[in-house]
Order: sequence, then structure tokens, then C-alpha cells
Amino acid sequence: MRKNFGPRMAALALGAALLAGGSGVAFADEVDTEDVEVTFEILGGPEPGSLWMTVADDEVALTESGSGAGILQFTGTLPTVTVTDTRDLADIDPSAFWTVLGVASDFEGDGTQPDIDAENLGWAPALIDEGDTGTISEGGPVYPILDTANSPANTGLVSGADYLMMAWTSAELVEAGESAWTANAGLTVQVPDTTDPGTYTSTLTLTLTE
Repeated sequence: MRKNFGPRMAALALGAALLAGGSGVAFADEVDTEDVEVTFEILGGPEPGSLWMTVADDEVALTESGSGAGILQFTGTLPTVTVTDTRDLADIDPSAFWTVLGVASDFEGDGTQPDIDAENLGWAPALIDEGDTGTISEGGPVYPILDTANSPANTGLVSGADYLMMAWTSAELVEAGESAWTANAGLTVQVPDTTDPGTYTSTLTLTLTE
């Protein structure tokens, strides 16, 4: 998913040294040449009158925190997720509502370690800016499978039905003059302390639906 939908421009300034002198300047023989490709990208935004989602970053590194007897625990924070709606009220179905859903893939190791099931990853959604209408809600916490104290909510992010934030009604938000809302989530991974050492990576897919 795109991290930034606003127009972006990147410019590269190249400096050149101009040598001027009188006659008789000696130049070294050319020995070798190499080419360097210089590129930049301009990212366009969505067309006016759109509903879309952006994420502040495309990666997050978890760090060990809160490990206990027999369990290693790693925590971090999901980069800020923003939903923006620039549609006209007349273009929105009065019964429509939008939701940001999350689902994780299994963690793959950087070597020959066995994969770690996605059910070992949980989150605790938190609204950052929900506007003033009171019609944006954050999802409930989903705990890692090893967190048996929080059963039956210890399913991990595997169902695809767990939501980060949700609008009860799209039309009411636009009618109130609101256009953007943000949330993040605390992320937690728990694994047995017998898990093979290494770096493990999962993909957390966020999907905006209406």
C-alpha cells in the first residue's frame, strides 16, 4: 500500500567543478568509465472525491520487552494509519460504513528456522484522531495465542476480521465536515523461550473496506 498519496517531488542537485586555465593544461588519459543512474519519482495522489488509506511507514521492528517464564515477548507500535474521505455527501450511500482490517502472515526466519505462526502476533488498536462526531471506533485487542490469561481473545491476527478502526456511517462523517482520521496499535509477539535464534519477519496486511 502506498505510504504517501500527496504529490511528492525529489530533486537531486549535482555540483560540477569547472577548471579554467591558460593553454598548456594537461589532462590525464582516460583509464575507465562507469555510469551512475540518477532517478527520482513523483507520486500522484488519488483523484478528488476518494476514500483512501495511508500508512506512515512500511516496516516496524519489535524489541524484546516483558518476557517471562518460558516466554519471550517482543513489542512495538504500528505506524500511524490514516483514512481520508474527500467525497461529496451525494456520492455516499447513506448505509455505507468503512473499516480497516488487519491480518498477518506467518513469521519467516532469516535462516533454516521453522516458521512462527501468525497467531503469535497480537495488537491493541488505539485511536489518535477520531474527529468530533463520536462515530469512529477502535477495534478490540487481539492477544497472542500464548496469552492464555486473555482467552478467548488470544487468537492472534489470523482471521482477517479484526479491525483497527471503523466508521459507523461514512455519510455522517462527511456531512459533519470531517475528512481524515488516524489510529495505530500496540503490537505484541510471544514465542516459547526455546524458539530458534534469528530474525523473523511477518507481513501485516491492512485493508480498507466499505
